[in-house]
Amino acid sequence: MLVAAAVCPCPPLLVPEVATGAAPELDAARAACADALGLLAAARPDRLYVVGAGGGGVFPAGSTGSFDGFGVDLSVRLGEAPAEGAPEGEAAAERPLPAGLAVGAWLLGRADWADAPVEGLAVDERAAVGELAAAGRGLAASAERVALLVMGDGSACRTVKAPGYLDERAAGFDAEAARALGTADVPALLALDAELAYELKAAGRAPWQVLAGAAEDAGLEGRLLHEDAPYGVEYIVAAWS
Repeated sequence: MLVAAAVCPCPPLLVPEVATGAAPELDAARAACADALGLLAAARPDRLYVVGAGGGGVFPAGSTGSFDGFGVDLSVRLGEAPAEGAPEGEAAAERPLPAGLAVGAWLLGRADWADAPVEGLAVDERAAVGELAAAGRGLAASAERVALLVMGDGSACRTVKAPGYLDERAAGFDAEAARALGTADVPALLALDAELAYELKAAGRAPWQVLAGAAEDAGLEGRLLHEDAPYGVEYIVAAWS
């Protein structure tokens, strides 16, 4: 059963070594993410799943990623590596963590997470809502007390200098996403339009709908901890408990 969730943005710029001189610009977002992770730990979960976009696939504990592609010699590990002699299938994935899960692993390392075993799930950003919700229900049913760290951004089309240029639909999409995440509105998250999200380059749509599936009938309440759109990209931090 899902007992808590943290929603965090997934830009590599969240990592100060990647942001370099611009790092202070995201200090508020980093602080909000730390608060959200603190609420996850307070829920005392039996298992934590980090969910993000990235083509699909499970990433067991010990899977690694890096920020080499962003010009930074920095590696991260998702939770603790399985103990020697662990059952087959629990070994760390040979493929590297997608960028969103790597940022999630960095957040967990920064918080010295040791409160529950960790596993990653990367979902296709074009996946249908039914598939994503079903994946979420499966995660919620995997242990008595499950927590999710959900990595994803809103639109990347808020200004003319944004990665996706300016799209007048972006502000409305982001406002509804922030409202739904801040109030734990499961039906509203499931109603987010997949095609519109793709056109607006909203990497969070698919992970957020996994969260919605996991949270069905869980009775969680939400809090919006941070919202901003630096660089024309919507960053949202929320906590559900």
